[in-house]
Amino acid sequence: MRQLLLFISVIAVGLLFVSRLFYLQIYSSNAHNLFEDNAIRKVYDYPKRGFVYDRNNELLVANQPSYDVMVIPREVEPLDTLEFCSLLKISKERFVKTYDKCRRYSPRLPSVFVSHLSKEDYAVLQEKMRKFRGFYIQKRSLRNYETTIGANVLGDIGEVNNRIIEKDPYYKMGDLIGKQGVEASYEKTLRGVKGIKFIQKDRFNRNIGPYKGGKFDTIPEQGKDITITIDAQLQAYGELLMKNKRGGVIALEPSSGEILAMVAAPSYDPNILVGRERSKNFTKLHNDSIAKPLFNRSLQGVYEPGSPFKLMNALIALQEGVMSPNETVTCYRGYRYGNRVMKCHCNYGTRNNMIGGIQRSCNAYFATTYRKILDKNGSASDGIDVWSKHAKSFGLGQFLNNDLFVGQKGRIPDRAYYKHIYPKTFYSTYTISNAIGQGEVATTPIQLANMVAAIANRGYYYTPHIIKHIEGETLPEQFTKPKHTTIDKRYFEPVIEGMYQVYKKGTAASLQVKDIDICGKTGTVENFVKIDSVKTQLTDHSIFVAFAPKENPKIAIAVFVENGYWGSRFAGRVASLMIEKHIKGYITRTDLEEWLLKHSLEDEYAKPYSGKPFKINGSTTLQIVEEKEYYQLKRELKRINKPKL
Repeated sequence: MRQLLLFISVIAVGLLFVSRLFYLQIYSSNAHNLFEDNAIRKVYDYPKRGFVYDRNNELLVANQPSYDVMVIPREVEPLDTLEFCSLLKISKERFVKTYDKCRRYSPRLPSVFVSHLSKEDYAVLQEKMRKFRGFYIQKRSLRNYETTIGANVLGDIGEVNNRIIEKDPYYKMGDLIGKQGVEASYEKTLRGVKGIKFIQKDRFNRNIGPYKGGKFDTIPEQGKDITITIDAQLQAYGELLMKNKRGGVIALEPSSGEILAMVAAPSYDPNILVGRERSKNFTKLHNDSIAKPLFNRSLQGVYEPGSPFKLMNALIALQEGVMSPNETVTCYRGYRYGNRVMKCHCNYGTRNNMIGGIQRSCNAYFATTYRKILDKNGSASDGIDVWSKHAKSFGLGQFLNNDLFVGQKGRIPDRAYYKHIYPKTFYSTYTISNAIGQGEVATTPIQLANMVAAIANRGYYYTPHIIKHIEGETLPEQFTKPKHTTIDKRYFEPVIEGMYQVYKKGTAASLQVKDIDICGKTGTVENFVKIDSVKTQLTDHSIFVAFAPKENPKIAIAVFVENGYWGSRFAGRVASLMIEKHIKGYITRTDLEEWLLKHSLEDEYAKPYSGKPFKINGSTTLQIVEEKEYYQLKRELKRINKPKL
């Protein structure tokens, strides 16, 4: 009996070993387990990122070869550290710090030791790599920006961090990922798919060839090319006009929602965030807490919209039936409520209907209009929700569900917002500043441009987006399906006529462009900041919105210029020129162009940091740029305006 039991035990153990070996050889020889096998070296083959083109098929972003020195810490053997550091052009301290970091990440997995070698450094190092066991060179592609504009649009790529690696196992230490702009929004489309080769090693840790003849190797899939909606020439022109100024400009095509230009000023050359200098340059840009060049003001800047918001109040009043286009309000150079006055620039005793109220930007007219909206049913607490619902139907006060990497909601207040301030009830005069686009109302430039596009379309808009085409794909429905506002189509005509009269004989009469019927609205917004914990008023912001032509519009635009005095002074000039540039392709209002190139707002931005007392809007004399810079800008303008062959 014992002999039988022993025989059965031997047979069972033998079968167990055979089964295990069979499993390991047949079922467990897959790519996943190969990643855990220390006898197999994993070499990634990085694909080329997709190219980026503008709407006119101008190449904006391509690729250039780059070489990274990789390290597998457990395979490193004693080496001449000084010689290696000299070849890599790094210090010994950096060598030690980087090596320790790579070892902590993983002793057996490859990590980037030094990235972005030049072709020259690669050629010198390649000949001597045999002397440095555990290190090898890996080729990949870096971005090559074929332009110096659109940094906020195009974005950049940089190394992944631990948080990204933990979130997405596709990425490994040293991999590159889109950090901002289009590079980030369309990372998965542009990056492609990495390939991988499994290399068998012998017991002396030497490579002896592909594992199982390359059975488990995969080839890289190149990233897809994309075409974006930006017009590179219009973008360059907008950035030039915004030199020495801060703010945001968004231009849309109303019939599609495509973003024609997205200017954030100040900007920078995207090429400075490529290669070994990327980290140093990024740190410099990031630490500039005054100019904030990395802050995309066209998407993230939240401003009170000022007088352009009067257009919204006019539309809501018509829809709610509390004002008719011909009903007039008499302006006595302001609107009085209680013991307060909301001042206005109208002549004393001016009678304005809706068109005249928009044309002259009458505060009295729109304060009256706003109060009628809120008080329609006898309760401002209920009326504010009706008002808010209409405004939000234009995309205000919410994210637009677009394909842009960053953004802000802005703010359109409702009853819930005011509940903590006025817990029981409130009167329409409590929020009267909303009538002229100040108070608690806040928008971003892209939201305001979208509002104007909806007005241009007489009641609908397409979600603003930056993608025009991806090879082999169709655009998502969210970008091709119109979104309708709560305002009936018939109510837009008097508002549009008022905007048209702004250009004909109103606050933007000096900005007319021959042969283009432009509809616009100026805005001037008070500008308060905290300086040493004290609320301080700085020079007003200049705001302007417009679309053109009046019929079958091709462009809608919103311009914010920080500390730009009044609407037509800076923002209005920028808007008129960009409209003419887009529609005609050339400029006739060269006087506006010259003025913008010559004048700077850098002195305005320096005032709070100068330590000297200053007056708010106390002088209409603006800083003139230095002659050398002016002629440099003129040369750049000539290059931008040069006809393409």
